[in-house]
Amino acid sequence: MSLWAALAGGFAGTLVLTSVLRAASEFHLTRMDLPFLLGTALTVDRTRAKAIGYLAHFVMGQVFALGYYAIFLALGRHDWWLGALFGFGQGIFAGTVLINVLLPLLHPRMGTPSSDTRTVALLEPPGFMARNYGLGTPAVSLCAHVAYGTIIALFLTLAR
Repeated sequence: MSLWAALAGGFAGTLVLTSVLRAASEFHLTRMDLPFLLGTALTVDRTRAKAIGYLAHFVMGQVFALGYYAIFLALGRHDWWLGALFGFGQGIFAGTVLINVLLPLLHPRMGTPSSDTRTVALLEPPGFMARNYGLGTPAVSLCAHVAYGTIIALFLTLAR
């Protein structure tokens, strides 16, 4: 197995994942703007927030690709369906723990269920599986994460 194939797959997978989420937003299937969500954690400048958010998302895509690589290496296999299964698991983790619990605790401009009128939140909290951003958000996000995991596994298979 090739580390470079895993990183290339992580880049391609993140590109697909990000594009699917962006397209879903344009088709009004979700209101989630992931680059904006991530970027506003680091800056109040709304224009820069998107650029910073895209960069942060691609960096995290590489970090997760390394995690996939380590798991595939430990298992001694990297079947496409295993990548899809890991992608599904990552999508569940992202929607339940990462953006529902951890992000609102760490994001300085995101509202929480305990926000009151004395605080002004720039962003609505995502809620469970990011449903506050639209009822289609969980399905779109899970499908995009399944594609991400599948792409990494396919890149590893093609690199043999």
